[in-house]
Amino acid sequence: MHRLRFPFLVACALAGSFLPASAGQAFCGFYVAKADTRLFNDASKVVIVRDGNRTVLTMANDYRGEPAEFAMVVPVPVVLQKEQIHVASPSILAHIDAYTAPRLVEYHDENPCLRPLLERGMAKARRLPAAEVRAEAATLGVTIEAEYTVGEYDILLLSAEESDGLTTWLRRNDYRIPDGAEAILTSYLKQGMHFFVARVNLGEQRRLGAAKLRPLQMAFETGRFGLPIRLGTVNAAGTQDLFVYALTRNGRVETTNYRTMRLPSDASIPEYVEDEFADFYRELFAEQARKAGGTGVFLEYAWDMSWCDPCAADPLSAGELRELGVSWLDAPGHPLPFPSGRVAPAPADVFVTRLHVRYDAERFPEDLRFRATGNRENLQGRYVMRHAWEGSDSCAAADDYRRSVRQRREEEARTLADLTGRPLRTIRERMRLDRAGAPPDDAVPWWRALWPNG
Repeated sequence: MHRLRFPFLVACALAGSFLPASAGQAFCGFYVAKADTRLFNDASKVVIVRDGNRTVLTMANDYRGEPAEFAMVVPVPVVLQKEQIHVASPSILAHIDAYTAPRLVEYHDENPCLRPLLERGMAKARRLPAAEVRAEAATLGVTIEAEYTVGEYDILLLSAEESDGLTTWLRRNDYRIPDGAEAILTSYLKQGMHFFVARVNLGEQRRLGAAKLRPLQMAFETGRFGLPIRLGTVNAAGTQDLFVYALTRNGRVETTNYRTMRLPSDASIPEYVEDEFADFYRELFAEQARKAGGTGVFLEYAWDMSWCDPCAADPLSAGELRELGVSWLDAPGHPLPFPSGRVAPAPADVFVTRLHVRYDAERFPEDLRFRATGNRENLQGRYVMRHAWEGSDSCAAADDYRRSVRQRREEEARTLADLTGRPLRTIRERMRLDRAGAPPDDAVPWWRALWPNG
């Protein structure tokens, strides 16, 4: 039976970069841990809300001295009136940090001996001739507008008159949808939305050999979209970490005078990293900054604020967004996001970008300059921990699976070494990848034997 993954409805996405998954496995993992700003010393947080020339800055830092000695100096483009200055709740900064933090997710492999039974069941469910499928859909007020096979996916484009008919048809055709989805479907139908539905075509997947499915606060107006950071380097001892959370109507925010770089994501890493995820992420960021020559601005998160996949924290509420400066939610007729804690969102046109900069005076001689783009592609720092199936069932698929797990663990070791700069030998020892647990010789490319320690 297929589990239907509704974009904007539940925390599983059809589009975007899919994680490694077996045919019967959900694309979304279970959230395990996150890497928030508390992992970094000398870290400051700034939220920038930008709408046209309207700018609202919310600034926080990690000052740990006597309060009487604290001073913040921030260049501003205009003389601010008292009403343009506000003190925000620290909890909002903590919330947006947690919501956008890089996260660890986990999967559990299925029993490989059950896979043939699953495939036969899915094949049986698809035996109904296409004409009959369309006729059945029509009786329920559902129209199959188009159908395609693209790579390893079967895709349908559906329209519907009522949510009841749509949910009935989907369930009859072996798609499981979450309880309470009908109300959300109704809201989208009222907006004239269609529905993109995809599932894996197992035959095409096998034919293609696709092992992985592809795929503090002031408000003012200014034409300049940027952030002054140079004053922060005057008294700094070494580098500082800066986290920028940019909220716009339309899409992702990027730097124009420094490289905006995507942080490596969606990588499978060894299971033992769960117990030291904070150390892992610190090392990962340091290694990637080193590889970039210390001049990169790293994109850690880019997503519509009304949902998450998987959620390291609930999306911000409408009240929190307003306090941060998102003024367009008050526009007549504009849909508001659901309050925090609700699973299903409404479109809010609030897109959040999280940028992480490690800077000093030498490598960052200029203030940061930004531009808002229309790019709404979702991205997050997400790292995958896959638990192997440990059953005793015996079948040909199980034998193949056990060999693939040994090879997969070797790949996870090499990925961790590349991401963090840790010695491969040490990682392999932690994973107990001795000869007894190493992949068979014919599964290891010959060149790896030349440099076994990386």
